[in-house]
Amino acid sequence: MSEKRYLLTPGPTPVPPEVLAAISQPVVHHRSPDFRPVYERTLARLGEVFRTRSDVLLFGSAGSGAMEAAVANLCSAGERVLVVSAGQFGERWRAIASAYRAEVETLEYAWGEIPAADDVAGRLQELGGAKAVLLTHSETSTGVVCDLQAIAAAAGEQGALTVVDAVSSLGAVPLETDAWGLDVVVSGSQKALMTPPGLAMLSASERAWAARGESPRFYFDWERTRKAQATLDAPFTPPVSLVAGLDVALGMLLDAGLEAVFDRHVRLGRACREGAKAMGLELFSPDDDRSAVVTAIRAPDGIDATELVARLRDRFGITIANGHAALKGRIFRIGHIGYFDVFDITTALAAVEIVLADLGAEIERGVAVTRALEAFEERARV
Repeated sequence: MSEKRYLLTPGPTPVPPEVLAAISQPVVHHRSPDFRPVYERTLARLGEVFRTRSDVLLFGSAGSGAMEAAVANLCSAGERVLVVSAGQFGERWRAIASAYRAEVETLEYAWGEIPAADDVAGRLQELGGAKAVLLTHSETSTGVVCDLQAIAAAAGEQGALTVVDAVSSLGAVPLETDAWGLDVVVSGSQKALMTPPGLAMLSASERAWAARGESPRFYFDWERTRKAQATLDAPFTPPVSLVAGLDVALGMLLDAGLEAVFDRHVRLGRACREGAKAMGLELFSPDDDRSAVVTAIRAPDGIDATELVARLRDRFGITIANGHAALKGRIFRIGHIGYFDVFDITTALAAVEIVLADLGAEIERGVAVTRALEAFEERARV
């Protein structure tokens, strides 16, 4: 195996050296004067990245913990929610809401299809309403990024709260929590926020706070967390080293400017898609600049994507992602959120060319890197 490793999955993602340096500092006590300024700054910066004036609650967990926190605080047993499912993480919303004994209704799409606001409005009308619509902004199992603003507007017109999994979209593509009327937005540290796994965050509108349900909760209780954060005294011991790293990562995003960050992701996504097409490969994810989080590519006929992923890892030290569930072995996914530049993308495409040729695929050799670089620069001149 190559000594150098390349992580090109849609999460976890590479971590900048500045963030790793912050994490490696000696551990401090979470109620000490050493930690409180870092905690305060991190919470404030999260509000800027979420683009909200509401409190952003910070939990020591994976992003799925924040998803569970949303359901646990909003839903009572028997309350109707509408889950919009178009992939693996839409299904996670269904599983969590079912575990809390909500009345779960669904709006289901084939994996790879893009949820539409009109469909959400129609399904809510058909059901006679629902307390909340649970949906995924960026579905990393397929590469689809939906029109969240339009869907939130449709849900609001039908009287439903909008609850968004933005685990892979926050900090990668535009997301306006307050301006778009998003009631709950959840995310995690390990994707576009360029920090190792272990932190989750959630914003809730005043409408969401007023609509809290009666499901049992303790660790993920919003009120307990908000009350403690108001005095910079976390309700439970936070992963202080990860918070220090997240503070630095958020500062990097804000210093660069979120609009510039979004544009970089668009350019990286375009480079990856154009490079794949230049090889003669077929995209599974939409060929659309909105799909700037991960590019999903169909494996050529006769090629098992599982074998491709394994050979990339074992021969070149490059980790990309296989498909989920029924798509396993049929597609492969190259992530480009967070701490990436165009040369990470060209490295992955060049290795994919080599391995596919070794596996017997008929692809055009030597064109992917050139086309990817051209596409990246074309976007820069727009």
